[in-house]
Order: sequence, then structure tokens, then C-alpha cells
Amino acid sequence: MIKKIGVLTSGGDSPGMNAAIRAVVRSALFHDIEVMGIRDGYKGLINDDMVAMSHASVSDISAKGGTILGSARLDAFKTLETQKQAVAILRRRGIDALIVIGGDGTYKGAQKLSELGMKCIGIPSTIDNDIPSTDFTIGFDTALNTIIENIDKLRDTSSSHHRCSVIEVMGNKCADLALYSGISCGAEVIITPHDPYDEADVLRKIQYFEKTKKKRHAIVIVTEKITNVHELAQKISVTSGFSGRATILGHIQRGGAPSAADRMMATKLGDHALAALLAHQDHHCVGVIDNQVQTMSLNEALALTRDNYKQLIELHERIV
Repeated sequence: MIKKIGVLTSGGDSPGMNAAIRAVVRSALFHDIEVMGIRDGYKGLINDDMVAMSHASVSDISAKGGTILGSARLDAFKTLETQKQAVAILRRRGIDALIVIGGDGTYKGAQKLSELGMKCIGIPSTIDNDIPSTDFTIGFDTALNTIIENIDKLRDTSSSHHRCSVIEVMGNKCADLALYSGISCGAEVIITPHDPYDEADVLRKIQYFEKTKKKRHAIVIVTEKITNVHELAQKISVTSGFSGRATILGHIQRGGAPSAADRMMATKLGDHALAALLAHQDHHCVGVIDNQVQTMSLNEALALTRDNYKQLIELHERIV
């Protein structure tokens, strides 16, 4: 029987984490289950940095970006010794189960704790949308709309000055932010980890859009860590009639109030995570697949890969 749970947010923060925290806390209290909020993710867990959560603790937090519990990375958590220490702290606190909110690294931490006997549920929250066990992660929609808003503004000035805007977006090894924003904004070129990068080909495409299509401006979206966008913009200036300008959106993509879609999804997933624990579905994670909230084992979730990139890349090629 579950009488007390812990909840933490880990990894990079994302808009909607607070709505998920609120749903977990309120749903738990509804079932007369105590909730301990663990500050700064797994680092706070190892430091035994916890606070009792009440109904009032989570009032008016759904509209706030970031996470009220804080987040941090802890490389030492990859070691068995540190994992055992975490379980011992949770046991000493009388915590029967742990709900973790974050990305794949957060899931891997929960998986290790589950293997040591701690009941864990994962909630997917990362702007990168790089968790294959769910169609969308909490924070992706908000980050995507932030990117689109900024691209739209850059296009306005780009078209006035015959420019090519080279825009770097986040996503790490996941192409979703680049593909979704590029397709939504009508980008001429989208550079992702899932389509081999060929600088010469990119420059040829820019020349084609300028000379053959007679475009007054162009947009190039680049997933981070692929190439130096400032150098690419300079080469575009040299090899075409466009004036290349590079923009790195950076951590502005993580900030801001969560969208309605992220607030709703976070609330549903937070509530479902608590329900999964009560249904003895520990060592699981929750997600949204085909618009339905579902649960899946952590082992299965971490073994999955996303396979829709080819379709999105081909869609862009047809409509560009």
C-alpha cells in the first residue's frame, strides 16, 4: 500500500513541468497519500533535500515556466553506490514510490532505482521531444511555438533586406524542433542529424532559391551541434546574392509560460502517473500515443527508437 510518494524534476527544465507537479500532488492528496517534493532532481535526492507538499504548495504554478522544485544533473547517479544511497534515503523517509519528471536520462535513473526495488513512474518532459514512448513530451509544444514566433519575426526583416537567416534551434540528437518549426514556417532548408549534412549541397540549394525561384529571402533551420551557423551564414553571403545572418535562439526556447496544450498534457500525465502507481504499474512511464494516455514499462520505453523522421523530411522536400 502506498502512503507516501516523492516527486522530482530532473535534467533540462521545460515549460509544463509545474503543471505536472501540481497534478501529481493534487491527485495524491485526493487519495490521502503524502507527497514529498525533492529539490534539484537526483542531486537533491542524494542530499536528502526534500519538502512536504500541500494543496497550497502547488497553487497557481501551472502557468509558470521552469520547475518550482528545481533541476540539476548528477553524473555520480550513474554509479550503483549512489543509486543504493538514493534508495536508502527514500526508505528512511518512508517514501514508498517515486515519480520522476524529465527526459531519457531521468528515465534511466528511475530504471536503476526500480531495479533496486523502488517503485518508480516516469513522466516525459523535455523540449527536445526525444522520448520515443510518447508522441509528444511536455514542453515541446511551447518550445516549438517560441521558435516559430522568432522565425516569423526574422522572416519579416529578412525579406526587407534580401537576407538568408540561418537559425540554430535546440534538440540535441533529435530533429523534431527543427523539422516541425521548419515545415511550419516554410523554411527553404532544414538541417538535422537524420539527414547527412552536405555544406556544398546547402549552398547550391540557396543559390537555386535565389536565382531560379527568385526568392527575396530564405530561411535555413539547423539542429544544434551539426555545424557552425555563423560560418555557414558567411559562406552563404560569399556564394549567393543573399546576405547571410546567423541567429542562435539558445535557452530562450526553454523559457516562458507553457502553452495550453502543454498544461493539459502535463495535467493528464501527472494524474495518470499517480493512477498507474495505485494500479501497481510501477517500473513504468506514462505518455500520449494516438491522443490516448498510456503506460509502458521503463525497459520497453528506453529500448524504443523514433522512426518518423524520413516521412517528415520527405514532406518538407515535397512542399518546399
